[in-house]
Amino acid sequence: MSSCVSEAVAQMGKLVVHVAENGHSYKIECDECTLVEGVQSFLETACGIPASDQVLLCLDSKLEPYRTLSAYKLPSDERVVFLFNRVRMRSQSPYPELVQVEIIDIPDPPLPSPSQNHLALDDASDPALKALPSYERQFRYHFDRGHAIYSRTQAKFKMCERFFEELKVQEKALAIASGNLDNYYTWIDKKYFDFIKCYSQQHRYHANLLVTFVRDMEKLRSIKVLPALQTANRKCLLDFVKEENLQKTWKDCSSLHKQFQNKVSEFKLEFGELRNNAGHILSDKASFLIKDLESSIRGGQPIITEQKSIMQTLSEDVNTVKKLVDDCLSCQMSSSLRPHDAVSALGPMYDSHDQNHLPRMQACEGAISSLLDLCRDKKNEMNIFVHNFMQKIAYIQHKIKDICYTFSLFHEALKRQDDQFKQLKVVRGITPAYRACLAEVVRRKAAMKFYMGKAGQLAEKLAKERNTEVRRREKFLRVNSSFIPRDILASMGLYDTPATCDVNVAPFDSNLIDIDLIDLECYAPESLLGLFSKSEKHGTLKSSLSMSDSSYRAVEAEEVSGHLEKYDYGEVLDELELVGIAGTSKMEIENVKLKAELASKVALICSMSVELDYESLDESEQNNLLKNMAEKTSEALNLKDEYGKLLQSMLKTKQKQCESYEKHIQELMQRLSNQHMQGDDEPNLTVSTTKTNDNKSEVSGFESIHKCRAGEEVLCASRTSKSGILNEHDKSQGLDEKMTDSSSILNSQLDSSLQDLHSEKGHLCDKDKMAMLQSDAEMSIISSNMAVCTPQLITPDLDSKGNGGLLAELQNALAEKSSQLDDAEAKTRALTDEISRLGGDLEANQKLLDESQMNCAHLENCLHEAREEAQTRLCAADRRTSDYNALRQTVVKMCGRFERLRNCISSTEVAAFADSLHALSQSLSSSPSEAGDDSASEFCKCIQTLADKVDLLSRQRAEFLERSTEAEAANKRLNKELEEKKELVNTLYLKHHLEWKANKEKICLGRLEVHELAAFVLNSSGHYEAINRSCPYYFLSVESVALFTENACRNQSYILGQVVHIERRVVKPPPPTLEQTDDGSDTLASSDSGGNRSTLDQGLIPNPYGLPVGCEYFIVTIAMLPDAVLLPDLVADRCDGRDQV
Repeated sequence: MSSCVSEAVAQMGKLVVHVAENGHSYKIECDECTLVEGVQSFLETACGIPASDQVLLCLDSKLEPYRTLSAYKLPSDERVVFLFNRVRMRSQSPYPELVQVEIIDIPDPPLPSPSQNHLALDDASDPALKALPSYERQFRYHFDRGHAIYSRTQAKFKMCERFFEELKVQEKALAIASGNLDNYYTWIDKKYFDFIKCYSQQHRYHANLLVTFVRDMEKLRSIKVLPALQTANRKCLLDFVKEENLQKTWKDCSSLHKQFQNKVSEFKLEFGELRNNAGHILSDKASFLIKDLESSIRGGQPIITEQKSIMQTLSEDVNTVKKLVDDCLSCQMSSSLRPHDAVSALGPMYDSHDQNHLPRMQACEGAISSLLDLCRDKKNEMNIFVHNFMQKIAYIQHKIKDICYTFSLFHEALKRQDDQFKQLKVVRGITPAYRACLAEVVRRKAAMKFYMGKAGQLAEKLAKERNTEVRRREKFLRVNSSFIPRDILASMGLYDTPATCDVNVAPFDSNLIDIDLIDLECYAPESLLGLFSKSEKHGTLKSSLSMSDSSYRAVEAEEVSGHLEKYDYGEVLDELELVGIAGTSKMEIENVKLKAELASKVALICSMSVELDYESLDESEQNNLLKNMAEKTSEALNLKDEYGKLLQSMLKTKQKQCESYEKHIQELMQRLSNQHMQGDDEPNLTVSTTKTNDNKSEVSGFESIHKCRAGEEVLCASRTSKSGILNEHDKSQGLDEKMTDSSSILNSQLDSSLQDLHSEKGHLCDKDKMAMLQSDAEMSIISSNMAVCTPQLITPDLDSKGNGGLLAELQNALAEKSSQLDDAEAKTRALTDEISRLGGDLEANQKLLDESQMNCAHLENCLHEAREEAQTRLCAADRRTSDYNALRQTVVKMCGRFERLRNCISSTEVAAFADSLHALSQSLSSSPSEAGDDSASEFCKCIQTLADKVDLLSRQRAEFLERSTEAEAANKRLNKELEEKKELVNTLYLKHHLEWKANKEKICLGRLEVHELAAFVLNSSGHYEAINRSCPYYFLSVESVALFTENACRNQSYILGQVVHIERRVVKPPPPTLEQTDDGSDTLASSDSGGNRSTLDQGLIPNPYGLPVGCEYFIVTIAMLPDAVLLPDLVADRCDGRDQV
């Protein structure tokens, strides 16, 4: 086949095409740029299948006519193409014709005869010598006969092999067709699975909406609207919708739901039938047809080998007898071997040929003939199997296309179902939406407080920055005012102070109703939300929310601890000077933030209940959801444990800090007592020693240690204590000042430790108890601090005489306060342990209570479901029992009626059959047991109708027999007349044909006309010129010459044909140049008989016939005549006076 590019670019190859319907194979020479359409054209010519009915498959790909072979990686030695005929795949297509074995019959040679094949020794006088030529003829006859048998056997075995190859090709074609169908079916099965999954989810959701509609309405009626939102027409949530319209919508949706369910059930049955048919087809294999045939073909090879050996033996025997004859003729017979001995030796050989070799050859031929018959039968079976298989595949493909159309319809129906159920979805979504709105109000109020608290913190931070700047300016003026006059400093503008910053937030969300989380649970409780139908599912969701809250708190704790570690002690002291703003403390802002987060989670759960319906999920999706919740719950518990460990570590760290503070206080008190004991003679020893550099370094060292270890706790100290400590710091001096600072720092540390402990463990204990414990601890520590500070204030007023008594008093007070501090620390540890123990017990009891409630609710639901299912099954069983009894009675009656009908049919003759049916109908209608039975009356009517029709058919049969007799007589008469007419027509036709043939075979010798016969002879110039008397220059066209010379074995001297076209031309002068042109309108090609010039050269010569310029001549095109003969003497006589012959 042609290629679109040269062979240097396009890869040439052979494309193998197998025909599925008969197993034939074709090898096509083509390249990768050949169009599939060209291959189809070749196959249409080769096997007779039109291109429009061809289906070409290569593996799983269908070859499109407009694409090239390279798109399918063809031609390739590893890829073959299978051709399927669309006509064979139609339902009413006929079965393929039976295969006929066409083998050239090789007849056996004739029996030898001495008269036909006379040899030299036939005339010998010796009988022995005279017998040698007879043996030679017989042996040669045996060889020829064996060769004929072997040739026939060989041809039959080759036919068997060809049949077997075609069977294997058809088996592969069926495998390709099955694979194509399997891919198509797999695709449609996936679409069916997706549709059923989508439908099942929607069906469950809609069914749940219909079943819970009444419950949802009652739920809406039971939930009252907030008093602030109630009006005359809106008392409950049900007043938000129109109940009458919803009832009507519910009934309509129920009807549509059942109708659509029935349609889908019918579709499931239809697809199940398709699945069964496809499974049967895909399981059908054609291997059973050729399973045993291959071994039979292999068993034929020894038969052919045996025939070859027999033929070799026969050939050797012929050569032996021929050699004996030649030796006798040349008188070279040895003295030891006489002619009689040779003849006696040939006798057993002849018997072996006649009794063994030739019968064995015939037996082998019979075995191969039986094998050929088997292969032919298998071939016919395979053709029929392929025909039926392809029709089944076409049917399945047609059903799949119908199902594809059905899918589109059902998807539209699913959308319409969703549109119809929108109103019912509104009923279920009112409660979650109402709760979400209330939660949003709570969230916005908390967010507003959080926003205001952040603004307050910003104001505190700005005030802190202002105080820092003011102190820095005052320090600068104190240092430089002694050197620079004040008026100069004032002129420089260095006496200005930074302005205060007021953070004002405009009020917003003033129209929010006044509700809190407690009101949310009161007016829209979570139990009416209906997110999950079972309590364990609710418990799972609840645990997941607990996980979220725990993880959030853990993250917050880590952030707070990391943030506190970054604080510097100097900044802490600066914060002690700020005045507290209500609502801006870290604890208050944290509580507000948590409240907003909780309200947000409640709103999120409500939106989830609207968007996600647990009942609409299938079992796998439910299991996945529960699995995810279980994983999140486990993760939350792990985070909770880690957070507990974090709190324990923080508590241990604070305890270590308290112990270090106690040790430093004891060291300072010991140093103070030593100094008083050493300085009894110095009255103002306390004041002087406190002003020394050594004591300053000690106190500053204590402060540096306090910076490193207590920076985090100072942030949590109360504002009242901070302000009191600062005032005390401004008025005190020396050792009293430093001791006051240390005591205040210790007070802040203990106070912050208790506050942090209360904030972390507050949710586990009773609020009143914790408040009481905290107040007791704070009062004990405050009293100890005041007791320590009192001697510090009195110390400057003492004189030297009372140092001894004052020292003793201070030591006693110090010991008392130390014991009080130890008692307070012991109480703190005891309270911490008690809080931890109570928290653990409370958490364990809470878990047990939740688990018990979940188990109880689960058992109640299971019991309720079991009762409903048992009641449903009991009702169904009763109904089925009654139906079965009724059907059994009906079946028994019908069996009796059919038994009577069978007896009536089998016991009567054809003539009395109608009367018997009438009698049976009357008997059934008059029977008292059949009275009042609708089926009996219907059966009687059927019997009566059958009797009437049988009577009618009997009458019609009699009439038909009478008419048939008359028709046979008329047919005989008409046949006789037809024979007479045929004879007359044949006579007239023969006469007319002879006349027409005589008129048609006349050769025109005058002016030629179309449809007349003309004779052309070869002139001296090598051109064919018409035999014409009055009108010369009629030449035969080049096409006609080529047509006649191709069909003749040699060049003819004359040509006879029927004129089909005459073209008039005029000889034109030759052109001035010898350039070749493509215009051949005024040129003429001569015949190829001379062999001197080619057709192309004749078309380029302006005057090929050598006529004068301006001469008129004619080019005649003729057609061949069947059995046309022109006598040579008539052709030679071209110039006589006759016009026609």
